[in-house]
Amino acid sequence: MLTKRIIACLDVAAGRVVKGVQFQQLRDAGDPAELAAAHSEAGADEVVLLDVAATHEERAILIETVRKTAWQLFIPFTVGGGIRSLDDAMAVFDAGADKISVNSAALADPSLITCIAERYGSQAVIVAIDAKRIAGETRFEAYVTGGRKPTGRDAVAWAREATQRGAGEILLTSMDRDGTNAGFDCELTRAVSDAVSIPVIASGGGGDTQSFVEVFQRGRADAALAASIFHFGLRRLGDLKQELQCAGIPMRWPC
Repeated sequence: MLTKRIIACLDVAAGRVVKGVQFQQLRDAGDPAELAAAHSEAGADEVVLLDVAATHEERAILIETVRKTAWQLFIPFTVGGGIRSLDDAMAVFDAGADKISVNSAALADPSLITCIAERYGSQAVIVAIDAKRIAGETRFEAYVTGGRKPTGRDAVAWAREATQRGAGEILLTSMDRDGTNAGFDCELTRAVSDAVSIPVIASGGGGDTQSFVEVFQRGRADAALAASIFHFGLRRLGDLKQELQCAGIPMRWPC
């Protein structure tokens, strides 16, 4: 069985790491470079930095923040937020990112996925999908602009199209569970995992060890991403990996 990954996420606004609940009520969590180094030392398999305000503010990502954070890391580093073109992606890669994440711009122009994948390889392109359950239904709608705008697009269908266009991974965030520590949305994760042939990173709701076990088993996730439980000391990353290993979930070293 392939090992599963635990990914630490840094949501950044104005150069600081922030975290809220369901994309609202953001509070400061610290310096991106310092937190990235701490999570790496604690055993994170990868780090993701998302400039959550770049698209809404119609500006480029904060390249200096990316550069300073990349300098601290010797594990895979993904960067997203405000990447609208191949030139934007090139600047982020030049600043030290190993992968880029696209969301709003990819939905607006899906050919962007193919363009970046052809230049850097599909393994370097993650398509992020912020999905919210449609009330009274078993379907999920994709949102853009940091979860501010509904698109009318079915999240599972969009994941399938993104895969066909060259995405190497899907970063799937449940807006309903984001920041709640109530457990991942395994139904959403399973639906996307079953629909695509590329790795799916589950995000939104990570809390106790059992929630991670369930998203790997029932949700069929290839990786699980969390933020607040690591930033605010609710869980020790190394302890989580050890507990998952004991629960039969194969973990990457160290654990």
